[in-house]
Amino acid sequence: MPYDRIEGILAAELTTLSETGRRKGAETVFDGIVEPEGGKGPRYRIAGEDDRAFLRMNANGYLGMARQPSVIAAEEAAVRHFGAGPGAVRFISGTWTPHVELENRIANFHGREAAMIFSSAYATIMGLLPPLIDDNTVVISDALNHNCIINAVRLAQPKEKRVYPHLDMGALETELTNAAISCDRAIIVTDGVFSMRGDHAPLRAIMALAQRYDALYDQNVMVIVDDSHGVGAFGATGRGTEEIEHSEPVDLLVGTLGKAFGVNGGYVTASRTMIDYLRETSPFYIYSNPITPGEAAAAKAAIDLLDSASGVALLDHLRSMMERFRSGLTEIGFESVAGAHPVIPLMVRDSERTADLVRHLKQCGILATGLGYPVVPRGDEEIRFQISADHTAVDIDEVLAALKSFNI
Repeated sequence: MPYDRIEGILAAELTTLSETGRRKGAETVFDGIVEPEGGKGPRYRIAGEDDRAFLRMNANGYLGMARQPSVIAAEEAAVRHFGAGPGAVRFISGTWTPHVELENRIANFHGREAAMIFSSAYATIMGLLPPLIDDNTVVISDALNHNCIINAVRLAQPKEKRVYPHLDMGALETELTNAAISCDRAIIVTDGVFSMRGDHAPLRAIMALAQRYDALYDQNVMVIVDDSHGVGAFGATGRGTEEIEHSEPVDLLVGTLGKAFGVNGGYVTASRTMIDYLRETSPFYIYSNPITPGEAAAAKAAIDLLDSASGVALLDHLRSMMERFRSGLTEIGFESVAGAHPVIPLMVRDSERTADLVRHLKQCGILATGLGYPVVPRGDEEIRFQISADHTAVDIDEVLAALKSFNI
């Protein structure tokens, strides 16, 4: 059946995206890895770039777990034993031993009663918020929360949706006070680490406010935190924003297996009752295949590695590289945002200059992500650098030299 008329409409929308700077364009396709040598970390080959190899400064693999021998070996062994895929959704016949072992390991790692895994952290948020939101619920959300939270709240259609300015605890308190007049249940939802800037939520203050105002709501105040950028890369032992903040455990903690742990999938960890309820009610869990048994085994191996002396060494090296990069930016005279996370923004504050700098870095063999208007507000344009334990001092100095050679 022809659909030429709708294609014309879609083509016009693509043109608009291009003209307004919102079109993502062609994806970078990696077709090989150059192993570390000469004091350098790994370099990555891109299809169509001849034999050039690039330093990645825009990847979420903060600990380099995807290339760790023990993680790879665990996945290979599980694939040989269980096959390449799960074969079904879990409640039919798609749960395998590695899934159960991984969920127990996640719960233990975070000091919770139970955990459940999803196909991604995005699916986790989309799958858990709607079942917990009814027509008497207010959702109170940080203004810079990730797109998955925004879409999950939109899907859930709570009685009220309130957004407080980024990290503004006074505004959060006001929203909790005002919503109690009309709502029986409150959900405070926030990113742990905010991926654009590398800053983090003040969880101690949030938990204190939730406890202070809980009695005003017949069905409690719950705190849900998506710490996908925090877990594994943040805190002395990689426990994320809770560890950095020395906060009480939040009610539902969401994490990913696809960033610091280097594999694939997402998860939520909470009380046994909460997890049992979500297994029965979350459509993104019930009707979607889980990650493969091999991925589950690899993810458990990554958590085990992090929770060892070798993991502590990876975190120490990561922090050392972060400090080297931050101090280098300051010495050159670049503006950044203070923080202790491996997301380190270089504030350019001009879209055209941001794009020019990204091109300059690529010419120097360095991949970095530029965020220009309208992706970020005018004046907040930046280059988002992401430091990894795969990086070496030689790598960091190479990036700093490239930045210094660009007249910003």
